[in-house]
Amino acid sequence: MSQRFCCVGAGFSGAVLARALAEAGLPVLVVEERGHVAGNCHTERDAATGVMVHRFGPHIFHTANEEVWSYVHRFAAFRRYVNRVKAVVGGRMFTLPINLLTLNQFFGRVMGPDEARRWLASEVRGDITAPANFEEQALALVGARLYRAFFEGYTRKQWGREPRELPAAILKRLPIRFSYDDNYFDHPHQGIPERGYTALVGAILDHPAIEVRVSCRFEALAESFRHVFWSGPLDRWFAYRAGRLEYRTLDFERIERAGDFQGTAVVNWCDDAVPWTRSVEHKHFAPWEAEGFARTVVFRERSRTAGPEDAPFYPVRLAEGEARFAAYREMAAGARGVSFLGRLGTFRYLDMDVTIAEALAAGRRVLACLGQGRAIPPFPEDGAA
Repeated sequence: MSQRFCCVGAGFSGAVLARALAEAGLPVLVVEERGHVAGNCHTERDAATGVMVHRFGPHIFHTANEEVWSYVHRFAAFRRYVNRVKAVVGGRMFTLPINLLTLNQFFGRVMGPDEARRWLASEVRGDITAPANFEEQALALVGARLYRAFFEGYTRKQWGREPRELPAAILKRLPIRFSYDDNYFDHPHQGIPERGYTALVGAILDHPAIEVRVSCRFEALAESFRHVFWSGPLDRWFAYRAGRLEYRTLDFERIERAGDFQGTAVVNWCDDAVPWTRSVEHKHFAPWEAEGFARTVVFRERSRTAGPEDAPFYPVRLAEGEARFAAYREMAAGARGVSFLGRLGTFRYLDMDVTIAEALAAGRRVLACLGQGRAIPPFPEDGAA
């Protein structure tokens, strides 16, 4: 048996854990079946326009975790970037997240913060004290009119389900502001790596103890390993023995034209009648270079259920799938020589900073286990759910 460790997947989870092992003097092979590192965070220069595109959808790095913020700065220079999302509803343009400007625009009023609070309190469903699903959460948070306008159609398109079938927790991440602050995120640290995410992950993997193989499937390897860290789909490791876990995937319609298409990076299209969920103009993610391009490129996103050959994006955590997920968790608990981590390996939606924090924690726990002669646990990151 080889003394090498193997990290399957070259996204943030695999890269950060591989780096931790390498810096402890342990040899690591990182295999990635795509032709590039960085997973769904992959960025590349568009061949026709020269614009740096977020190939699998927009990624804005935001965190309140000082350790994570310091860590990524070891490997990349970041530029400050504030995500200012717009939304089209019934042929009108609004700003998101819902803030004082959104409320005044939508209701045709001129309200200050206190009046807007009272106004929204009159809109919401006060009788819903324990929301049981997404729709009830929205009605309790913003009321029927704002829910129908901004969330109902968009959610139906994004998840392919009626909002009342989805868990309330999906909406809890969205802030409501009684100011004109249109920063989509509340975290103190926000930005985008100047050379893109693929360069950032490549720098994390740039260590003499790490070998990286892209366009390589783990199943095709002849080598056996001291331990495998799997950040691919949890169900795939077990050959879908309990059936497939459900994911949503995205299709991208590419539009190229001269000039500026929409004047901002992200526009949500909330109406059911519009087939796409978002239009994303990529040059606006790099305003420090946006004026240098004669042509622009836009991706329109459409969401659908992921098939066997599709890239999985969003895990669908609904009641009917939880028994299947629990079965795989039980299989993983009994597996030997393998640990599971990351968004796909633990079947959770994770922001980039949480992914990195968990991979750093996993690295510390793995090294502690090795130092103490203990078995590496199946889910070595803290807080697996």
